Amino acid sequence: MIVEVNGLRKAYGGKVVLAGIDLAVPEGSVCALLGPNGAGKTTTVRILTTLTRPDAGKVLVAGHDVVREPGKVRAGISLTGQHAAVDDQQTGRENLVMVGRLMHLGRAGARRQAADLLERFDLTDAMDRRVQTYSGGMRRRLDLAMSLIAAPRVIFLDEPTTGLDPASRTTMWDAIKDLVRTGTTILLTTQYLEEADRLADQIVLIDNGQVAARGTADALKAQVGGHRLDLTFDSTGALTQAMDLLGGLSDATVLSVPSDGSAEHLRQVLNTLYTNGIHVVSASSHRPTLDDVFLSITETTARQGVPA
Repeated sequence: MIVEVNGLRKAYGGKVVLAGIDLAVPEGSVCALLGPNGAGKTTTVRILTTLTRPDAGKVLVAGHDVVREPGKVRAGISLTGQHAAVDDQQTGRENLVMVGRLMHLGRAGARRQAADLLERFDLTDAMDRRVQTYSGGMRRRLDLAMSLIAAPRVIFLDEPTTGLDPASRTTMWDAIKDLVRTGTTILLTTQYLEEADRLADQIVLIDNGQVAARGTADALKAQVGGHRLDLTFDSTGALTQAMDLLGGLSDATVLSVPSDGSAEHLRQVLNTLYTNGIHVVSASSHRPTLDDVFLSITETTARQGVPA
């Protein structure tokens, strides 16, 4: 495993942020950390990248301990944060060459690496324009290119596509897939469940500072059930009544309940609601998504309470 985490704990004052996280990430794979705001995703990444010291636990990245060998860890990783760390007053090529020089590649080596990365990320046509003229997607691609100057073994991406339009997001996803095909390991945090579904070999859902679930996207979806029946109501009162009868998970005026996907089950559910005087605006059946997994697990851990 290129990333190994055992019993990771971190608290700020009296607030527990991480309450014993375990991770194991194989080389050349994508591991996605999911979780609601404040779950501990960014703190986990900061510890793995040596920016924050853990209170307890053992963390190895590329075979090196993040506490005892932080310099060796940094030599084998790169971090792309939530906001593009580029110099607006320089051109795209100048940004890349600057990082290459800082990484001791030499003038010629930095220029060669910059040229390769500009082509790889489809930025050649804009390489001599100031970055302040770049779109959000172009800035994000440049930011990722800058993190590859030193050919890191592990790349940490903290919500890499937040704020991007759908086309730019898809371009970033393609770039990430290309990196994995070359053997690079990616550990990303994201709030886009579709992003994790498309990219991740392993998904780790963190909630209340603990690992609430882990596995492939398909395995996690299987935990929720074969199908989901979504019922839309015209008021929260009707939804509450329906939830008392059927159980399930609610979001605004939509109730999602387990189903076998059959027309007979749909008929039974609608008859039950009709008999109890509850009006249904619409009903639809679908296979579970990561949204269903996310809602199911986070609601369960919320009922169980925050760990001590």
